[in-house]
Amino acid sequence: MKSETRTGVAAPPPAELAADPAVQRHILGVLVTSQILSGAGLAAGITVGALLAQDMLGSTGLAGLPSALFTAGSALAAIVVSRISAGRGRRPGLALGYATGAVGSVGVIAAAALDSPVLLFLALFVYGAGTATNLQARYAGADLAAPGHRARAISTVLVATTLGGVLGPNLAAPTGALAHAVHLPRLAGPFLLAGLAYAAAAVVLATRLHPDPLLLARAAAATPTEQAPADDPAADAASTARTRNRVLLGAQVMVVTQLVMVGVMTMTPVHMHDAGQGTAASGLVIALHVAAMYLPSPLTGRLVDRHGPLAVGAAAGLTLLAAGLLAAVAPAHSVPLLALALVLLGLGWNFGLVSGTAILTDAVPLATRAKTQGGVDVAISISGATGGLASGAVVDLAGYPVLALGGGLLALLVLPALATAAARGRR
Repeated sequence: MKSETRTGVAAPPPAELAADPAVQRHILGVLVTSQILSGAGLAAGITVGALLAQDMLGSTGLAGLPSALFTAGSALAAIVVSRISAGRGRRPGLALGYATGAVGSVGVIAAAALDSPVLLFLALFVYGAGTATNLQARYAGADLAAPGHRARAISTVLVATTLGGVLGPNLAAPTGALAHAVHLPRLAGPFLLAGLAYAAAAVVLATRLHPDPLLLARAAAATPTEQAPADDPAADAASTARTRNRVLLGAQVMVVTQLVMVGVMTMTPVHMHDAGQGTAASGLVIALHVAAMYLPSPLTGRLVDRHGPLAVGAAAGLTLLAAGLLAAVAPAHSVPLLALALVLLGLGWNFGLVSGTAILTDAVPLATRAKTQGGVDVAISISGATGGLASGAVVDLAGYPVLALGGGLLALLVLPALATAAARGRR
């Protein structure tokens, strides 16, 4: 039965609308636009957050605290965004998340102007909502995608972050000059860009994400198609166990890769700064790192759809190991070698995020999808907070090479679980 639109024209039934490729293209287009904007906001905290804390506190040991705070804020935001999405759809959840990130950016600027570490930490916690929302958007891209194309839909949303993510760090020096011109600390400059970018992303989603992909997917799934099979308690129990195992596997891949990536990434600008490198050099390295986090996404999506997420998840662990080894031996004054290490770090994270997201999305039914995805993103954010917080202490006590090497070895933890899942699937 067809419903009436506000113009009085009969709208297609949900199942037909959900299967229309034009609808998915429109949704992906809106998500891509918002991700381009939000990428610039995301990059601000990565580039200068640790340097701002080091400058205000005068301590390298606490330089990882900003990363820990905005990833902890990201954990809370993941819960809120996922609950709103589960109840009211992706549009209000994502728009609110980006708007909150914009508020946090303004708070960081105020903290820098007032030289208030307490306000800085509170604002960075709120700013973390933008990070959570940036990640949650990838799920929206997969809501209406066919099972064989979900990884590519996820990767399309992720790759859009590249433009803003690469542009943002390279604007660290110009936005710093702008901040100085209006009598603000130079390191607050990138957060001026972040506030505007997150606010613009919120407006785009609130006004353009129609129809809501999750609500439409649910409506389409609720359309009667064929007789449901009779209840089979044994089959239901086995299916529940398989779902739980796949959710845990996808979560483990993403949690480990996030922990390693955030830990090494957070302290790289500080490592370079201590060796006499300026913000332009560290901004370039982080820009290349962010590009590697998102730019390979279309290729990664195709690899996952063709070879399966387990193989790509294993590639994530091995790539992160290579990144850690190179970062550990690279001289602090060598921008090319550190850039290559951070590119490998970003690529390994990309492999882990796309493959882990595909494992999770394929496993979870629509009725509980948003809630489960939000719970997993909380675990991802907590792991990032742990990596950011621990990274400063590790560098302070043992040095950057130990941090990088330890992160690379830690990434190998994903391999046994993936191997077990692959063996179970062959039986």
